[in-house]
Amino acid sequence: MTPGSPRPQPQIIPCVDIQSGRAVRLYGGDPDRETVYFDSPLDAARHWVGLGAGLVHLVDLDAATGRGENRAILRQIAAELGVPVEVGGGIRDRAAAEALLEAGVERVVIGTAAVKHPALVRDLIAAHGPERVVVSLDARGLEVAIHGWAEGSGLQVAELTPRLADAGLETLIFTDVTRDGTLKGLDRELMRQVRGLWVNTLIVGGGVANVEDVRLLAEEGIHGAIVGRAIYEGTLPYPVPEL
Repeated sequence: MTPGSPRPQPQIIPCVDIQSGRAVRLYGGDPDRETVYFDSPLDAARHWVGLGAGLVHLVDLDAATGRGENRAILRQIAAELGVPVEVGGGIRDRAAAEALLEAGVERVVIGTAAVKHPALVRDLIAAHGPERVVVSLDARGLEVAIHGWAEGSGLQVAELTPRLADAGLETLIFTDVTRDGTLKGLDRELMRQVRGLWVNTLIVGGGVANVEDVRLLAEEGIHGAIVGRAIYEGTLPYPVPEL
């Protein structure tokens, strides 16, 4: 971006987190601290599409935490929504990823498996192309968390980003676990550090609260954010006003 040039408007991607068959939001990633926003995740996704969303981010929280799964709901949303969806949460192997892609999911989001089985990312990209595969690094500070954010991996974001780039990854999601669902706002310094570690498309999450956070994304050259509670509760208008 040249000095004085207009900053691109960051993409705000509505998130529908699914737990026990309902659309919820967790506080700090704690599955026992949920707020239910819609009894039907399909209704939640349709709500955002009705307001102009061109992509919806779905998370199977039960699969991520090992408490169960919501795959039938995910397949229904992918089939009926009418706009692309990306799905994360508990996708641990190639068979699970490809089942979702075959069900009509636009792209799969690989989290824990990208840390524990890095060859999976390379294999999926080779088979389906980089446009169908996203990796989500969820972290406390810059230490990556795994298994539904319940465990630290002992690995730093800076250790993983070069490996992911070598695997052909184009789009990375970085989530600040400590702020997710809290409306505390983005940590600018952390966002800046992660931007410096990933030169391709970067989407962030965790703490987005208002238009000022969207402005921060633009200022730091971050392509977009996955947002839940702020748009459900109206602290960030959706669609987001032009900066």
